[in-house]
Parts: sequence; structure tokens; C-alpha cells
Amino acid sequence: MKILTTFILMLFMAKGCTSSEIKKESENISFEYEANTRGSYKKVLAKQDTVYTIKTRDGKAIEKSLSKSDWNALLNLLSKVDATKIADLKAPSEKRFYDGAMIGQLKLIYKDKTYESSNFDHGNPPAEIKDLVEKIIEVSDLEKK
Repeated sequence: MKILTTFILMLFMAKGCTSSEIKKESENISFEYEANTRGSYKKVLAKQDTVYTIKTRDGKAIEKSLSKSDWNALLNLLSKVDATKIADLKAPSEKRFYDGAMIGQLKLIYKDKTYESSNFDHGNPPAEIKDLVEKIIEVSDLEKK
């Protein structure tokens, strides 16, 4: 029992370290969410203090400041995601295959490394990144669906 308790405590401590390391490196982190189909295009780029939203292919970016609490929420959600595995995530639905939904994709950018998710239906991302994608959309100028 002591071994199990020690192991669980170490796990929580390691998770805390990961979260604080992410916050220290936050100026090197950005989030990019893109949803498109033949007739529509939406893109969000979130950086430490700014969110850029593009609503059409030729559209101008709408710049909006990002609050510290929203940025910290994004970092907290990021700490729960294994960026190296997002390319292998399975989409929970396939409406994008027959134009029933826009094609969504999440990119996590850290310094010069980019981690791209597999494609999924806009509005229905894989469970592992769902909260993060929803928060990115929430802080942007995009509609929820």
C-alpha cells in the first residue's frame, strides 16, 4: 500500500512539474486550429497574449487580446495532452468525408517543432484534445459550430 501511495504521489508531482515547465516556456508555445471545406475556411492562432481569427480564405485576421486567465487555461489543458501522439488520434465521427462537417485540425507549435493532429469533424474532435480545441474556439471570434 505504501508503494502504491508513493507512486501516485510521484505521479502528481511529475504532472505538476510538467505544468510549471509549460508555463515557463509559454512564450514559445502557440496553438493553431483550422477548419475548412470546399466553401468555408476558419483559422485561429493563439499566442501568449493575442488570438488571431481568420474567417475566410482571403480574409484579414481579426486580432484580439488574450487574457492571462484564458492563456493559463490553454496551458493547463495542453499539459493534459501528449503532443507526440495527437497525429494518431482517432476521430469520433466521419461527417467530413461527405461534406457533412468541416475538416478540423489542431496544431501545437513549440519553438521550431509543430505537432499536428489527425483530421476530425469540426465540432467533434477526439476526446483527448476536445477540451483544448473547445477552449481555443471559445477565446477566438469563431462561432461554436
